[in-house]
This record gives sequence, C-alpha cells and structure tokens, in this order.
Amino acid sequence: MPISKLFVDAAVADHPLVDRIQRRLGIAAQPVTDGRPVFEQVAAAADPVQAAKEVLLLTRNKGAFVRKCPGTRSYTCCGYQILHVATFCVMDCSYCILQSYFHPPLLQFFLNHDDMLQELAQTFAQPAISRIGTGEFTDSLIWEPWTGLCQTLVTRFARQDRAVLELKTKTTAILDLLQLPHNRKTILAWSVNTPRVIATEERRTTSLSARLQAAAKAEAHGYPLAFHFDPMVIYEGCEADYQAVVADIFSHVAPQNIVWISIGTFRFMPDLKPILQRRFPDSRILYGEFISGLDGKMRYFKPLRIRLYQSVIRAIRAAAPDVLIYFCMEDDEVWQKSLGFLPAERGSLPQMLDRSAVSHCELDAGLLA
Repeated sequence: MPISKLFVDAAVADHPLVDRIQRRLGIAAQPVTDGRPVFEQVAAAADPVQAAKEVLLLTRNKGAFVRKCPGTRSYTCCGYQILHVATFCVMDCSYCILQSYFHPPLLQFFLNHDDMLQELAQTFAQPAISRIGTGEFTDSLIWEPWTGLCQTLVTRFARQDRAVLELKTKTTAILDLLQLPHNRKTILAWSVNTPRVIATEERRTTSLSARLQAAAKAEAHGYPLAFHFDPMVIYEGCEADYQAVVADIFSHVAPQNIVWISIGTFRFMPDLKPILQRRFPDSRILYGEFISGLDGKMRYFKPLRIRLYQSVIRAIRAAAPDVLIYFCMEDDEVWQKSLGFLPAERGSLPQMLDRSAVSHCELDAGLLA
C-alpha cells in the first residue's frame, strides 16, 4: 500500500481497527471532523487520481452496505449485489472507470462493520439466493493484509446457506484466507488478461502467472473459483493471446471447480478519455474501432467484439464444456451470435448464475426461483 497520509473521521476514531491500521502502515492518523478537507486536498493535487492512491480516509459508510448493481439499460444484467466496504484502489489500471467515477477519487475504508453485518443478516434472511461481491468500487483483497475484513466476511458467510460471497482481485493476497472454515460459501475470483495487457495497462498488479498460482492454492484449500476476462482489449494477435490465457487457466485449476467465467471487452464513458490520455500517454488502448453504445459508453464495433468472444468461448468450451460463461453488459445479438442462446431461454441470467452458485457452493437449492 503506497499510503503516505492517513486520516480518521471523528465518528470512527475509537474503532479498534484504527490502531491496527496505523501500526501496520507505520503512519499516525490525522483526525478530521468529516471527509471534506481530505477530498479538497486530493482534488487540488496536480494528478488527483495518483494523489488519491496515497491518501487513506478511515470513516463510516453513511449509506447502505448491500446495494443492487445498477446495471446498464439495454444490456443484460446479472443481478449482482454490491457489498460496499471501501472505495478506490492502490493498483493503477489505465482503463479503470473509478478514475472518473468518483469526484475526486479517494481511498476510503469503512469501519462501521456492525452496521454491515446487520445488513448482511437481513439479506441472509431473504427467501432467495443472493450473489454478493465487494469488487465493484475497489479490489476485494487489497485491504486484507492490514484490516482482516475478508476473514470476517468469509467466516460469516460460511454460517448460512442463502448467499455466496465473491471476492474479485488482481492480487495474490489470499494467505490469511486459506485456513478459514469457508464452507464453500466464498468464491475467490481473479480478473485475468493477456500478459501484454497486464504489462502495459495494469500497473502495480500481479502477473497472470502469480494470479493463477494463487487460484491453484485457493482451489487446494477447497474454495470455488471464478475468472473474469474483463476488459478484453482488441489488438493484433489478441485472439491467440487470449486463447493462451484460457489454456493457462486450465493448466492450473480444474474446470469442475469454476463457478462461472465472465467476459467483456473494453468500454468507457467519454469523460475517462482525457484522464487516460494524461495519465497513460504511452497507452494505445483508446485507439481501437469504437462507437457509442446504447448506454453512452464507447465500445468496440460489434462485429469485432463478437469475433473475439467467439474465439475465447471456443477455447473455454474445448477445455471446460460445462462451465457457465456469461457476458457482462452485452445485448441479445451478442449473446446469440457468440454463445448461441439468449439468457431468457434459460430462465434469465440471474437464474443461470443462481443455479451455478447452488451447484458449486452448497446453497439451499429450495431457494431457486
């Protein structure tokens, strides 16, 4: 963690984790009455995004911890639920939407965990399957070495059979999770990409090899797994490179232990473009064949997306005929031409994912819609 300044909101100053985080970071926390001066300090920096990766605010989540994924109109949504435990990330991916999503971005870690656990208890009481993840506004595991949050979550999810927790990461920070009694209610998931994309667009992340070695260790300790090819980047030779990633995955882990694999190509809101150009002047990721999508995001020309999807899906199917593959935010035409069916023909995408979670994670099958 490249943290140079640590602030603590007066509302959580007495929380026992404050002392633990101070000791592990080796930085004394500066008290603030609210987050406004911290946000103003970051916003005034020459590079607010970089400054935001070096300043941490310990505070409380004043809104809901468990939230529905907002999805995108006109594209199929998976019905995911977000567990909002923190914001932003210390890794530095050129394509990261968080650079423009938060104004300004800021590393925040929420300490009102009693409120979080109370909301989770209410979720566990619902008569339906819940798929919950912490990786929407941050990387799920960057906080683990000095907060222990995921250890709390894994052990809490292990004691129920209505929900599954997905921890999505580009790190290898799983050591403290390996010996926990997870009861297969936590999916350890890795975002994957080609070595070329990782080297050029994913600064301060671990290599593909390191991610897959971590996945193999997680599997050896009984965790179900998931992989996310998102965002895939189109460049000359990319199809062969992504096929090689698929082969590498299945050389490390068994197909039957993978709950799902998602795929999606690079897309971005127009306001990300100037940030990316300024912060990553050597990146070529913006210079593909893009058009404006139905959601206002710039997307690769659809035939190009479909061609890459078909190539990757063929490779996955050859190694794992039964694994669930799904798209993150694509339309019916892409589903039909790439996977050969529409989610509605199999109930819906949320139902497809729920069934896979039940079969891999020992959830209550009676809760299936």
